[in-house]
Amino acid sequence: QAEPLGRALARIATNAAKGHSKAGKKGKKSKKARAEGGAEGEAAVPAVRLFSRDGAAVAEEVPNASAWQDGAVLHIGDARYRVERNPPALTELRLPRSLLAGFPVCPKVSAEFAAPQHCLFRWFREQRPAGGGDAAGEAWVETAAAERVFTPSNALVGLRLKLRCTPGDGEQRYGPAREVESSGPVEAGPGACTFDARHLYTKKVCGHGSVRAVSYNILADTYAQTEFSRTVLYPYCAPYALEIDYRQNLLKKELAGYSADLICLQEVDKSVFVDSLAPALDAFGLEGLFRIKEKQHEGLATFYRRDKFSLLSQHDIAFSEALLSEPLHKELCEQLAKYPLVQEKVLQRSSVLQVSVLQSTSDPPRKLCVANTHLYWHPKGGNIRLIQIAVAMSHIKHVACDLYPNIPVIFCGDFNSTPSSGTYSFISSGGIAEDHEDWVSNGEEERCSMTLSHPFKLLSACGEPAYTNYVGGFHGCLDYIFIDKNALEVEQVIPLPSHEEITTHQALPSVSHPSDHIALICDLKWK
Repeated sequence: QAEPLGRALARIATNAAKGHSKAGKKGKKSKKARAEGGAEGEAAVPAVRLFSRDGAAVAEEVPNASAWQDGAVLHIGDARYRVERNPPALTELRLPRSLLAGFPVCPKVSAEFAAPQHCLFRWFREQRPAGGGDAAGEAWVETAAAERVFTPSNALVGLRLKLRCTPGDGEQRYGPAREVESSGPVEAGPGACTFDARHLYTKKVCGHGSVRAVSYNILADTYAQTEFSRTVLYPYCAPYALEIDYRQNLLKKELAGYSADLICLQEVDKSVFVDSLAPALDAFGLEGLFRIKEKQHEGLATFYRRDKFSLLSQHDIAFSEALLSEPLHKELCEQLAKYPLVQEKVLQRSSVLQVSVLQSTSDPPRKLCVANTHLYWHPKGGNIRLIQIAVAMSHIKHVACDLYPNIPVIFCGDFNSTPSSGTYSFISSGGIAEDHEDWVSNGEEERCSMTLSHPFKLLSACGEPAYTNYVGGFHGCLDYIFIDKNALEVEQVIPLPSHEEITTHQALPSVSHPSDHIALICDLKWK
């Protein structure tokens, strides 16, 4: 940007001459071109100048940043080029691999000097071949849809889709359009899904005094697609329904239909966040934050509604790292050192805690500390989970009491803990005794006993459902949305699917439910 214009023009002149001489060396016209260019292949260097909009030549010492203005004209020999400065341009336009009738198709749109919400979208469908034979050449018929998200009807089953997108910057400037065709045709959807009835309660976004929160372990592809998952964990699930493209269709429709203000997800594959969920939920007004688990390809995602909240700060941690390095946990770390076996297990885990501080856009003094986690999974790991949750609560206290005094907390996650566990009891009561049975959850040799406490008054907003996880060999309540009783109250809990719906295909996941967990949804109100 700081380079003087003269240097840039000289470079353009040299390149133009090179291009000319290269063209001259090709094909049968080479002799003639050489003759024009003088010496062997040396093309004459054209005059290159830049003129501003009002027709004055721009001086060569002017830096590039101010020389190249919209509407300026570049002369290269006799050719004239109009200058467009930072025109809107698409850098990526992709359609999902799997398209299902009745499920929203959300393209991935990346652009420079443009924003997806200002781009123009035109959707086309393949022409059905007349008389059932193969169509000669491809004919496309424009659909009535001109929105960023397109939901194909059953009439489109068997046909491919095409999207034409024109990048725009919201100031009536548009760049060159690009087109993308779907790799396969629209397929028939599964019919009724477990979340359809729940959507009847969540048609509209709730008012400014309320917050609709969702917590959901969406089952990472990393775990769903293993041989072990297909044969041992979920043998009852049709193999195609475990595939990521299929599950993403269901998931995007499910999440979009909840009209949520806050969504905390666990087991989110990095590629699923980047290529699928973030672009889709962005189209529905939600901004996403992602935190990967070290050593793994999945992590946590928190989404918040852009017109209700803005992000003030992020305070994510990995439990093992924080325990070792942050002075905040020094005392706990010293206690833990007395139990080397347990300490080693705790430090081996890659579990993380995502903490985001949000500010209300309509009432800026109103702030919210949103925490999201996925604790260690092993049935006998109660003692490990207690250490993890102790680190989590100290960290949340640091954010919601020290950094932002007295802001309300919403703590979502898959805690891998039933209501009878030490972890649940610690979160809801504020303390745990050193003789709690969970300190010996993996036998005497891994006992680690300590007294823990935290200052919050937390309540499970959705209560204690019979189960939030339902697989062949287990069902139980493992997921919670804990809220600050002092500042928030529950307005409504969206009912979970009926037992009949959950067990229609034996257990979860299934063709009509994309995860082995069930989403928790509640509307909260500021007190």
